[in-house]
Amino acid sequence: MKSSILNADLHCHSVVSDGTLTPEALARRAQLNGVELWSLTDHDEIGGQTAAQLAAKSMGLSYLTGVEISVSFASKTVHIVGLGFDPNNAQMQAGLKATRGGREERAKEMSQQLERVGIANAFEGALQYAGNPDLISRTHFARHLVQSGVCQDTSEVFRRFLTPGHPGFVEHRWASLSDAVTWIRQAQGVAVIAHPGRYDFTPNEEFALFTEFKAHGGQAIEVVTGSHTPDEYVEYAAMAQEFDLAASRGSDFHSPSESRIDLGALPWLPGALTPVWELLEDRVL
Repeated sequence: MKSSILNADLHCHSVVSDGTLTPEALARRAQLNGVELWSLTDHDEIGGQTAAQLAAKSMGLSYLTGVEISVSFASKTVHIVGLGFDPNNAQMQAGLKATRGGREERAKEMSQQLERVGIANAFEGALQYAGNPDLISRTHFARHLVQSGVCQDTSEVFRRFLTPGHPGFVEHRWASLSDAVTWIRQAQGVAVIAHPGRYDFTPNEEFALFTEFKAHGGQAIEVVTGSHTPDEYVEYAAMAQEFDLAASRGSDFHSPSESRIDLGALPWLPGALTPVWELLEDRVL
């Protein structure tokens, strides 16, 4: 698995967090779309790992364990993907449980804000999509607002609500960057900065993120991902080289009707980079 020309999709979400497909359905979709190496990376939750691994094995699809951890950095939420770790590691399990703990209270505050602008019972509506209040997220609120006719699609939801400066946005204190990278490393995994182009950092803030991430033992960044533009592929390929980081590739697929790009449909990684899977060859299942 040394080639950058590998259809690896190392970032997607199932119903265990805020996706709409089961781990088994995602495995099947990945296989049908020609994915050769796959990882399920639910938000702050590894409860779908066994199902994903078994489904992948039954289809002859190479698999890496995965998770996407929510981190607070420079007053924003940043996501750190962990790949190839031991899901039975006690420190990681405890850390993820603590990170999930604040989601329900945050969601209730979001609902109260929405009620003030005339949208009642948003928490109850979002919970129908989340199932587990420990995993409720803005995506579940967005689906409810679309289904109830408040907005036409999830893009409109995020333009009008749930983002900074708009009704329904509530900041949450997640794990620290140090915590997230440490949990992943303690579980023998590789830490990856997810979709760095999404955070709208100043150049100084972004430099601080990469510098601190590297200092804590982070090893890779997503270069080719569903929310990056072609220009950002080039920009973050250069950042990977500047900071001597491996490069990852992942669609960030959530749903057939919502995601910008399907599983396995991304362009190839630039050939000058070290693919993250070169660091993980002994942990492919």
